Amino acid sequence: MRNKQLRGYDFHRQKPVDWFILDFFCPRLMLGIELDGITHHEDAVIAKDKIKEQRMNDLGITVLRFRDEEVYHHMNSVIREVEQFIDDFESNNVEGRN
Repeated sequence: MRNKQLRGYDFHRQKPVDWFILDFFCPRLMLGIELDGITHHEDAVIAKDKIKEQRMNDLGITVLRFRDEEVYHHMNSVIREVEQFIDDFESNNVEGRN
């Protein structure tokens, strides 16, 4: 997400939403992106992540989660998944990016 954009959509880094902070958030897409590091394998953190994701869903926000190693070693796959979300969003919304 160079220049905080992907395909013309603005992504905000470390965006507060409700009482949580999303790693990345695009308000036009109602998309949150979470990057999960090593601590996200701990039971307490997994439980907090579930609560956070449920709250985001309740607010109409879809959350895509990626492990840090995916971002470091397979960035193209991560970007393709986000772009697929954008394609689906645009095909389901007549206005698309307008």
